[in-house]
Amino acid sequence: MLQRLSTHCIEVRTPEQLQTCDGLILPGGESTTMTRLLRTSGLLEALRLFGAEKPLFGTCAGCILMAMESSDARIHPLGLIDMHVERNAFGRQSDSFCTQLTLRSRPIPGTFIRAPRIRSIGTDVTVHCRFGDEAVLVQQGKHLASTFHPELSKDPSVHQLFPDITASAARSSSLHRSGCSECDRGAG
Repeated sequence: MLQRLSTHCIEVRTPEQLQTCDGLILPGGESTTMTRLLRTSGLLEALRLFGAEKPLFGTCAGCILMAMESSDARIHPLGLIDMHVERNAFGRQSDSFCTQLTLRSRPIPGTFIRAPRIRSIGTDVTVHCRFGDEAVLVQQGKHLASTFHPELSKDPSVHQLFPDITASAARSSSLHRSGCSECDRGAG
């Protein structure tokens, strides 16, 4: 999907590879297994440090990892988005479903596979999509998270948000590093 949007992407498996990225997508999968693998590879702490500076986009299990809190003690969330997430809260694999969501007044497909539920969000979290009354696509600052799988659709709308966020974060970081007097005074 990102290649269709002319965005260069690589797989990241080590903290060293992470340093070459302007942003990172944390994919869906099994969140307890992902937590264990991230810890043993040294990527869990590297992701926390990366997320303090650069954008992350988490889908499904990636969304769980980006939260401040998880309902499962086996998960060690990164604490990047002020939200509490409950894993597998939409049910089992057999309860998976597709539905129409709305993003920027346009319909988009939403595929929910053993999806988490965002149980609460902080006041600084923007909700981009809802399923009924529930937030399913949220953003806080430079971080984006979805409880559904936008990559399973041919619609690039959700993925288009992330390169825009990444480019904006890179411009902001570049201005600050350049010693911009506006930024140094806190106006940037």
